[in-house]
Amino acid sequence: MISIFFDLDGTLTDPQVGITRSIQYALGRLDHPVPAQHELTWCIGPPLHASLKKLLGRNDLADQALALYRERFAEIGLYENAIYPGIEATLTALAGAGRRLLVATSKPQIYAERILDHFGLASRFERVFGSELDGTRTDKTELLGYALRMTGVDPARAVMIGDRSHDMIGARNNAMTAIGVLYGYGSEAELRSAGAHRICATPEQLRDHAEPVDQP
Repeated sequence: MISIFFDLDGTLTDPQVGITRSIQYALGRLDHPVPAQHELTWCIGPPLHASLKKLLGRNDLADQALALYRERFAEIGLYENAIYPGIEATLTALAGAGRRLLVATSKPQIYAERILDHFGLASRFERVFGSELDGTRTDKTELLGYALRMTGVDPARAVMIGDRSHDMIGARNNAMTAIGVLYGYGSEAELRSAGAHRICATPEQLRDHAEPVDQP
């Protein structure tokens, strides 16, 4: 059986409003200049602590910002989100074709599960793999390696679908097929340079292209 791992942010749902507003909230509370929402979309996808450190320049300030971010995100931000059009029908089609569906996200698992449940997607997936609040498994390579071990999935029969470079790199490092999507927050150049085996412009294209490829 083929196993398909989906990223969450930028792949299943569009989290732009919730993430960027929560970053703005954290920066404001720290009396740091607050960029406009559109200037913060690069933070969507990669591990958030690293992005906050780029914004603030210091690890200790990134720690404070992450705590403040979660203060807003846990109550408000995670619901400022929307399922991408076409995703639900695509999940139905893939499940109907006998695919095993899972989630692998750098977002803390506790938030990922709440988001999937809120939007009625939780029942679509066999398991959800995310990071811990202490930062464990925010790295996609580590996360996917853990998920493969926990599920007993053969990497040669596994696909990772995501919108950013770290999704492609994590898949490649675990000998999985890497499929990039263009409707999220990564560019085609970013995905191809990170080793994407295939690129899909829409959720509908995933129905025919979410297949393992022969690894070099």
